[in-house]
Amino acid sequence: MRGFNVAKAYQNKTINLPLRSTEKSAGYDFEVCEDITIKPQEIKLAETGVKAYMQDDEVLKLYPRSSLPKNYGLTIPNNVGIIDADYYENPTNDGAIYIQLYNFSNTTQTIKKGTRIAQGIFCKYLKAEHDETTNAKRNGGFGSTG
Repeated sequence: MRGFNVAKAYQNKTINLPLRSTEKSAGYDFEVCEDITIKPQEIKLAETGVKAYMQDDEVLKLYPRSSLPKNYGLTIPNNVGIIDADYYENPTNDGAIYIQLYNFSNTTQTIKKGTRIAQGIFCKYLKAEHDETTNAKRNGGFGSTG
């Protein structure tokens, strides 16, 4: 199975779990859980307060919603965020999902709590023949695997 929970650090806040907007939507819409202000040419982490669980051979891919660049002059700077299955409940941040946002506009942008900024799509992935890993355990998020 796969799904979403509120991360421990956000238990006392009002957090909306991601939902699909229509019955045929592929993506689950992620909201920011706190207001965020981003200056021109700045990258900031938007908090969602959400963590995602999934099967070992799955990944959650986060894409910017189509309205993000049009309405706010923002995008996800790495084009797609990758949430691995072992990110869930990791010891550093409990698997709380943060979404990088880049302001490519010439004006400061403020995104209000509850604004949907990204959509997440669960996907299966394949491993290569002779796949080898270090069998290291994940300790955190951005850049935690080296």
